[in-house]
Amino acid sequence: MQLKLKNVRIAFCQNLFTAGSINASDKPKFSSTFLIPKDDGQIAVIKKTIQDVAKEQWGTKSEAILKELVAAGKICLRDGDTKASYDGFEGNMFISSSSVSAPGVFDKDRTELTQKDGRPYAGCYVNAALDIWAQDNQFGKRINATLKGVQFAADGDAFVGSAPATADDFDDISDTGDGAEDLL
Repeated sequence: MQLKLKNVRIAFCQNLFTAGSINASDKPKFSSTFLIPKDDGQIAVIKKTIQDVAKEQWGTKSEAILKELVAAGKICLRDGDTKASYDGFEGNMFISSSSVSAPGVFDKDRTELTQKDGRPYAGCYVNAALDIWAQDNQFGKRINATLKGVQFAADGDAFVGSAPATADDFDDISDTGDGAEDLL
């Protein structure tokens, strides 16, 4: 079931342009996490979408199964207070998403972005397109989110170590002789 998030903070986006894996045995995937304030109206929409997906998959058993999945942390939407040691998570909900296919990554004007553009970066605001779906196979039951695409929406305070340096972070030393020769 398609879901669009608007003006949410992005975190853990190092695998947005290049697939990666946490464990060496995992298949590399594109992934990102989105932070949403607990009082944001989008939370109710996400929860309703998750309930609808569960009902479509498990019918009359969906409420009981969903309760088990929530308790086991096997749904894509979780409480950020459980990850309070990470920048930006405390006081928010977060939705984790991944895909084996590269997601579309766009700027405000819908032009494609590349990793060299330096955005999106962890801590900025984005719009996101996700597909929420129920897993019920040999690997167990879950409610997952597939990452379809991200649109950069606005700058935000970068999370620790997440934004690359830009030319503005350095002084122009071409005429001053303040280069490497001064270090010797």
